[in-house]
Amino acid sequence: MLSYRHAFHAGNHADVLKHFVQIQLLDYMNQKDTAYTYIDTHSGAGVYALDGGYASKNAEYETGIGPLWERKDLPKPLAEYVNLVKELNPSGKMRYYPGSPYCADKVMREHDRLRLFELHPADSKILADNFRKVEAHAAAQGERPSARGRRVLIERGDGFHALKTLLPPPSRRALVLIDPPYEDKQDYRKVRDALEDALVRFPSGIYAIWYPVLQRMESRQFADKLKRLAAKDWLNVTLTITTPGPDGFGLHSSGMFILNPPYTLEPTLRQIMPYLVQVLGKNADATYVLEKGTQVTGTASARTGANGALRMPVGNARKASPTSGTGSLRLPGQAPAGTPGAAGAPARAPGAKRSSIAAAAAGKSARPTEAGVTRKSARPAQGDTAGKSARPSGPRNSGPRRPS
Repeated sequence: MLSYRHAFHAGNHADVLKHFVQIQLLDYMNQKDTAYTYIDTHSGAGVYALDGGYASKNAEYETGIGPLWERKDLPKPLAEYVNLVKELNPSGKMRYYPGSPYCADKVMREHDRLRLFELHPADSKILADNFRKVEAHAAAQGERPSARGRRVLIERGDGFHALKTLLPPPSRRALVLIDPPYEDKQDYRKVRDALEDALVRFPSGIYAIWYPVLQRMESRQFADKLKRLAAKDWLNVTLTITTPGPDGFGLHSSGMFILNPPYTLEPTLRQIMPYLVQVLGKNADATYVLEKGTQVTGTASARTGANGALRMPVGNARKASPTSGTGSLRLPGQAPAGTPGAAGAPARAPGAKRSSIAAAAAGKSARPTEAGVTRKSARPAQGDTAGKSARPSGPRNSGPRRPS
């Protein structure tokens, strides 16, 4: 578990999706004056060097932040994310990439609190060093915190266990980001179990979960299992940049699953995801899936498509588990949502959103799917030995995948 280093994967397409969604959620939390707590269960090193060391070996950032760096047509929400990365690179050259802790620190307000956890010893030390340098820089500029207490607390430890001690937060407002490496298949179960407990302790919190879309069974079933959790609403978005190879290696698709999402997130994603497909996609199989729903129980839960029409589970799905919400319930052997061109894929509701490069280029409507469908500045030290996130893509010695 401790062999994974996120520096190999920093800035790739999965990081773009994760950090863009993270910033949108933080912006929403900032709309209310009341302070909130941001909890990052798998924080990594905070900042990663792209021009040397681990990140330069596979140069995965060329599948993500790279193609976006010089774009002049960025939609406003996406430009906010890219500008945050550029603030970390004042020379104008793309040398450093921010992990989720750095993104949170720059978007959150002074009276909000960050609670960061990282189990990898090297990355935990780099993370703490980076934040000490940020604080030292602020002090040198004459900046003094006006709020009481420590704004940022960093702990080397198990973020899953930490949720039990931090929820509910004093202000009753929190955003939790869960982003384990998924090297160990038990991570899928740990995420689900941690969320079940967290929703009992703090049912109104916003929970954002990054996950890889892989061929392994645990990954294929993951989103459907999250749809059954006892949250009021959920939203699931996946980004696929190309068709997986025959050997199944490499990370070609990833997702963000949000429990209790803000109402602003879905329309923003509907605006941004087609653009990401067009710019980051490698071929005509690049696509995205966006679906939303509510937690439903029962043995044959009805679903509604994007056009609001009532739809029942397909075929043997009636006999399958009580999937909640409007997401897809796959039959045995079916490919996961977000995998393009999969045989035996479930029926899709008319009018639902799916995008592809071909559709974007032709200006035609995207293929339907069954979707239910801002900062402080100071450059911390770059963590080249960064860690975390499961996005298998590089050589085996780089460890399986996962962006920060």
